[in-house]
Amino acid sequence: MSDATTRTSFDLVIGGGNYVGLATAVAIKQARPSLEIAVVDAAPAGVWEKDGRASAIAAAARRMLDTLGCWDELVGEAQPINEMIITDSRTADPVRPVFLTFDGTVGAGEPFAHMIANVHMNGALRRRVDELGIVLIEGAGVSGFERDTAGVTITLSDGRTLTSRLLVAADGGRSKLRDLAGIKVNRWDYGQSGIVCTVKHERPHEGRAEEHFLPAGPFATLPLTGNRSSIVWTERTEDANRLVAEDDLIFELELERRFGLKLGEIRVEGPRKAWPLGLTLARDFVGHRFALAGDAAHGIHPISGQGLNLGFKDAAALAQVIVEADRMGRDIGMLDVLETYQRWRRFDTLQMGITTDVLNRLFSNDIAPIRAIRDLGLGLVDRMPRLKDFFIGQAAGMAGPSPKLLQGQPI
Repeated sequence: MSDATTRTSFDLVIGGGNYVGLATAVAIKQARPSLEIAVVDAAPAGVWEKDGRASAIAAAARRMLDTLGCWDELVGEAQPINEMIITDSRTADPVRPVFLTFDGTVGAGEPFAHMIANVHMNGALRRRVDELGIVLIEGAGVSGFERDTAGVTITLSDGRTLTSRLLVAADGGRSKLRDLAGIKVNRWDYGQSGIVCTVKHERPHEGRAEEHFLPAGPFATLPLTGNRSSIVWTERTEDANRLVAEDDLIFELELERRFGLKLGEIRVEGPRKAWPLGLTLARDFVGHRFALAGDAAHGIHPISGQGLNLGFKDAAALAQVIVEADRMGRDIGMLDVLETYQRWRRFDTLQMGITTDVLNRLFSNDIAPIRAIRDLGLGLVDRMPRLKDFFIGQAAGMAGPSPKLLQGQPI
């Protein structure tokens, strides 16, 4: 990967070397090769290769990855989601009636989503970073920065100093850069944690994803390549921590109670981890010579599987705003330029945050009248093809005005 032993002056510095930061850098550099860009990743080199998780990539995000030159490398590792079914039951119920089913395509045989291992996606984006000559600094995060009318002076944790016209924070939900910029957040804790792991099973899943609404929270099984599935299992935080700490036998027995035996015997592959869940919304997405993207700007419940896809929307929108401003000879770090990005993304993010919050509160309980109403609602949706098509469009990331990259078009 590129090093920064000599260059210290850039047009754009991105704090955070994960998917959103890398995608933003690639999108801008691919459209404007003259811009000098650096990605600063606090994690040591090679840590990303140990990420055993997988992510759902909506159709719009897949189009973006294709336009960025990453999809050819990923397609062999991507599992299409061909069908989605939704049930609502208790853990001990002997039968889980299916209330809602979705065909997994958005037209012309294009799946509405794929499942991809994080390590493959990160690797493909890093390859493009290297090919485009983007500077990647690993093992040294941003420890501080100062802004003035001319630019940003950025201090790294190893003592180096960089200058830039714009600093983008894509450093995750606990963003240090967001705090250093003095941007406040609205945060709600759900008292839930999401257990994430991968399981291997005897029989093929046929590309079917399932989401079981259980009293403690949703339990999702998402198909991976081979006879494997990714599990996103929501429990009350104290129960999630207890389950993750249990030995393999007890953990797999509890997992089997929720997963069932429809795919035969199951076995956990790799580590299992629990992540606290909440709703986080930054009060501002931008400031003078500063912008937030991805989880640094927002964090939502995984009930809709849209967290990473929201981040890719940020990357596509921010890249388009910066590229178009630079083409017109405008200063990419000026607030009036960045406010275009904020107007584009803030309402969509707020809307998705509220939607996932309401869904989680509606389905993460065992109150009989509420269960009856929500099951009636699911059944009605299942009988209304146009409404189902609308929801598929939402899940595919194709609702509302989209940045060019999400439409599969270059900036």
